[in-house]
Amino acid sequence: MYIGPYQLSNNLIVAPMAGVTDRPFRTLCKYFGAGHAVSEMMTSDKTLRMSKKSLYRANFDGELAPISAQIAGSDPHDLAEAARYQVANGAQIVDINMGCPAKKVCNRLAGSALLQDEDLVARILDAVVAAVDVPVTLKTRLGYLNGQENIIRVAKRAEQAGIAALALHGRTREDMYLNTARYSLIKDVKEMLKIPVIANGDIDSPEKAKYVLDYTGADAIMIGRAAQGRPWIFREIAHYLKTGQHLDAPSITEVKDVLLGHLTELYEFYGEYSGCRISRKHIAWYTKGLRSSNEFRQSMYQVENTADQYRVVEDYFNALLEHGLTMNDVQVEQVNLLETK
Repeated sequence: MYIGPYQLSNNLIVAPMAGVTDRPFRTLCKYFGAGHAVSEMMTSDKTLRMSKKSLYRANFDGELAPISAQIAGSDPHDLAEAARYQVANGAQIVDINMGCPAKKVCNRLAGSALLQDEDLVARILDAVVAAVDVPVTLKTRLGYLNGQENIIRVAKRAEQAGIAALALHGRTREDMYLNTARYSLIKDVKEMLKIPVIANGDIDSPEKAKYVLDYTGADAIMIGRAAQGRPWIFREIAHYLKTGQHLDAPSITEVKDVLLGHLTELYEFYGEYSGCRISRKHIAWYTKGLRSSNEFRQSMYQVENTADQYRVVEDYFNALLEHGLTMNDVQVEQVNLLETK
């Protein structure tokens, strides 16, 4: 698959997720086989451009190309300026966010709230595409409200504006992340457009990935929440699409090594205070459903420094290994819990 002049190594893409897809996470997912990753959403508000959070999000040092920076806002001029800024900062692709359903974003008429105003959508697309000489992509949803899906019109206008690829989440803003993703409109959009279409929403297994690709005809799939604490999902999906066979689940030792390596990268990237606190959610995702993980997490949340946090994570996995357990063994509690619901 190509985005403009850039050929991706495969058709598996890491979805942009605020507070998640920082440089350490994107790098890790690419290591496990993701062909592309989009940065966290960065505001077009230039008064916030030099804030600590914005500087972290715009850090692409050493990242594998092509580098894609996602921008969010509601003013065409500000978004055009933000696009130029990110290209000067090293971005090779600019992605426009018209999909975020978060209230604090939509209240500013940004993210998926933009879908309520198709004229504004068109002006934003035209302004950003004209502002930079790199490919501009768009991530959006089916529409703002259920029953009022307008993605067909928005997608046509995006292609006319020169958008290089369209990533489409199979929900409306009203859905948030509830209900199940719907793929029929993604299929319709793909049949209508000549530019690449990327399907997104509820893709959480190799079988689901193949189904969505086959059903929609999409050029690629975008994976978000399913990669949290499970970056090897890209390796699993790539293998299944190529061979029709499942890879073995990672061993406890591999999960331990991946998590500890991820923590080291987070500590180096964010520093002592923020590194410790940002790592907590990642540790929770990696250990979800494992034996005695709830008790472990409650204790881990109380740790206030990176050295102790690293140690308690290492000790937890070492305890699992000392009992000679496999991943199937340590996940037994999750299975039992599901069976009792």
